[in-house]
Amino acid sequence: MFDQFYGFEGRPFQLTPDPAFYFESATHRKALSYLGYGLAQGEGFVVITGEVGAGKSTLVSHLMATIDPARLTAACIVTSALDGEAIVHVVAQAFGLPVAGHDKASALGAIESFLHAEARAGRRCLLIVDEAQNLAIDAVEELRMLSNFQLGSHPLLQTLLLGQPEFRTTLLESPLLEQLRQRVIATHHLTAMELREVQAYVEHRLNCVGWKGNPGFDHRVFAEVHEATGGIPRRINQIVSRLLLLGAVEQRSLIDLDMLHDVLDELDEDGTRNLVCQSELAAEAEAPVVVAQGAAPQGDALDAKAAIALIEAALAGRDSQIDELQHAVLELAANVERQKDAGTAGEDPRVASLQDQLAQAAAESARLEARLEEQERTLRHTLTMLIEWFESGDGQRQAA
Repeated sequence: MFDQFYGFEGRPFQLTPDPAFYFESATHRKALSYLGYGLAQGEGFVVITGEVGAGKSTLVSHLMATIDPARLTAACIVTSALDGEAIVHVVAQAFGLPVAGHDKASALGAIESFLHAEARAGRRCLLIVDEAQNLAIDAVEELRMLSNFQLGSHPLLQTLLLGQPEFRTTLLESPLLEQLRQRVIATHHLTAMELREVQAYVEHRLNCVGWKGNPGFDHRVFAEVHEATGGIPRRINQIVSRLLLLGAVEQRSLIDLDMLHDVLDELDEDGTRNLVCQSELAAEAEAPVVVAQGAAPQGDALDAKAAIALIEAALAGRDSQIDELQHAVLELAANVERQKDAGTAGEDPRVASLQDQLAQAAAESARLEARLEEQERTLRHTLTMLIEWFESGDGQRQAA
């Protein structure tokens, strides 16, 4: 109704996820960088958690819209309370696999054959599991077992887990999930939008449907919408949608505070509004965690300054090692050239020894650089995330 009154081309505040309306808030921008980093690894698990309506599904829909289906085959499941055997069948169905019989072994065989076929065709496979907090522990363990499928040394399946905050707690604290924790590439907790982002978010969604400034908004409305919703996108959608409906009914060209108060009263009366206190959100929100493969997640008591110093020291030591080795290789090469220029290369047995040393040094240099290249990427990524966390204020409060 209000879309016709205001001349919109669509519904700007629908509650179902739509990647066309993706808005990159600060927390979504960080989450997208974590997702990109995790997917680039091509293995293990990436975990995104957040409150109901925080935008997890929209974020993933936006990401998937940018991925070439010729290179990656993705399947998505929304879980209910599934156990270990049921999850295997659901995964098979998500990839469109017919399973002969209802036993777990047949489903596992079908999944493994499919993953091998996709790998041979040059495609990676991604499994997206939404509402992961509903999974039983043995179902989560089955997902870990699926990550064991390999073609040679290459993993065949990567998994993205989306869940509410309780799943994050389960993942970090359950002693039964230690092996899965060691396979988590990256994890991020979506927090609420900040006060300054609410107006930009509302106007972004309106612009997506051809908003030309009608209706206008009293700027004070955005602050009160943030207070009433705690900055949760879906709750903002709910309130602004009702505001626009009221505006259309009363034929208003300006959305003001009185209208907002009327809408909030109506939502309170019909029980559809859930006020969220900002202090409660701040207490629940935790710093994002990046877990290097093969290492257990660190607790929130991490001293960010000390960690940054250690990482920088490790990088400096690595660079020093490479510089020393390169210097030795150059010195040996120069010695060989001097012997050749002197015309004694065929007479002096030391030349052969120098050439052997040069070959060994070059081989060692190649091995060292190959081994440390991955170390450098991981360390620098972790350093970046720690700095972002510390500068955001959470790290400063914990370090204090």
